[in-house]
Amino acid sequence: MPTALKIRDETTLSLGGDDERDFILDVPDEWITVRQLIRARVYREVHDYNLDQPEYFHGLIQPSDAERSLNGFKMRKRRSIDPEKQFELAVRAFYTNGFILLVDDRQVDELEEEIEVRPDTTVTFLKLVPLVGG
Repeated sequence: MPTALKIRDETTLSLGGDDERDFILDVPDEWITVRQLIRARVYREVHDYNLDQPEYFHGLIQPSDAERSLNGFKMRKRRSIDPEKQFELAVRAFYTNGFILLVDDRQVDELEEEIEVRPDTTVTFLKLVPLVGG
């Protein structure tokens, strides 16, 4: 029976500002590994995008051939996105500090770590945005 998990997206620029996005992700069990969580999230957002292929992709990882913008990742050419490739990019970003994963404000840093999904569990994907300047 699927379990509902609250997901929150934040960036280091927003931290409580308007750039937050919350949504519910259905996961298969009450226990899930970080790897399974990232896969479920990426596959859902790619599936949602591929249904209509809008101008902007709103997801965890920037697809190749897309530009970062205030409205999401602007696709140069509307096309289907490969969920497995996006998942591989997400795993790489997880290990190279492209984002930090917080479970109820506790950082998790291993893909095989298990998360207990309770009704009040919140997972935050904190995207790290590099500072610009010199």
